[in-house]
Amino acid sequence: MSNNTVTSLVLTIELPLNQHPAIVYLSKLSPGSQSTMKRSLNLIAQLLTDNQADYLTLDWSGLREKHTLTLRTALIKNYQPATVNRILCALRSVLKSALHLDLINPIDYARAVAMKSLKVSQQGNGRVLSFDEIDALMQTCFSDLTPAGFRDAALIALIRAAGLRRAEVVKLDLKDFYEHGEIKIHSAHPRVDRSVYLSKSAIAIVNDWIEIRTQIDGPLLCQVNKSGCVVHQRLTPQSVLFLLHKRGEQAGIKLFSPHDLRRTFIRDLLNAGVDISTVQSLAGLSTPALTARYQHRTEDAQATTRS
Repeated sequence: MSNNTVTSLVLTIELPLNQHPAIVYLSKLSPGSQSTMKRSLNLIAQLLTDNQADYLTLDWSGLREKHTLTLRTALIKNYQPATVNRILCALRSVLKSALHLDLINPIDYARAVAMKSLKVSQQGNGRVLSFDEIDALMQTCFSDLTPAGFRDAALIALIRAAGLRRAEVVKLDLKDFYEHGEIKIHSAHPRVDRSVYLSKSAIAIVNDWIEIRTQIDGPLLCQVNKSGCVVHQRLTPQSVLFLLHKRGEQAGIKLFSPHDLRRTFIRDLLNAGVDISTVQSLAGLSTPALTARYQHRTEDAQATTRS
């Protein structure tokens, strides 16, 4: 988009809370859904304004068909269909709030929300990564001798070797990692908090990062600023996605998601003959039935990878 178009989508005045379409939409959601959808709305604002606006400062009422179609195209290039559909759902909902608040006329609204959702396979769109792909990812990080390279190597090692979810890996604090390789994982569900033990190679990778990060209390995985300095601020689940996509592109491998590394972890456990109940415990899955479904999806993903 042109600079003029980008600038025109940034609010120049502050809207009252009861007249802000994004706030009105989010206020109707549960606290857990609010967090997820707020990240989606921030991503929309950043993509449409070249990082000049967030969900509060984007002029949602100014969005037209050309903007939503451009956004959809950008999302398809970087995200799985289910994720694209979730983000588009959030967009439609905010625009519907704008319509109800008389901030956008019905014709512009109808055209802006007319973009089609993507077809999502019933078997899921995930995949498992090959050993060569994981090696290429790690080598990409190892060749980057800046703090970001060490941090991203530790990030991949933690997700891959412990099967962590994005929300779990960003919650890890330094105190949750023990020198002998045990990590305490804090799940969104207290009943499935768990401990996992890393391999010797993963322990070494995490320790290399900690040496650069230093022993200051706080998040295990921190931000690294543009000057290459470690900032002891927690990564977000969205930033984990961006970082892994960046490393995957550098490594020249097929697009993958953080959850694909988790799926790879589960595949390795199942291939090693680990029983379902143990896999359930290590992966932090809530029920044996869910673990069994995960097993079938992993088998489907393996078949897709081989084909």
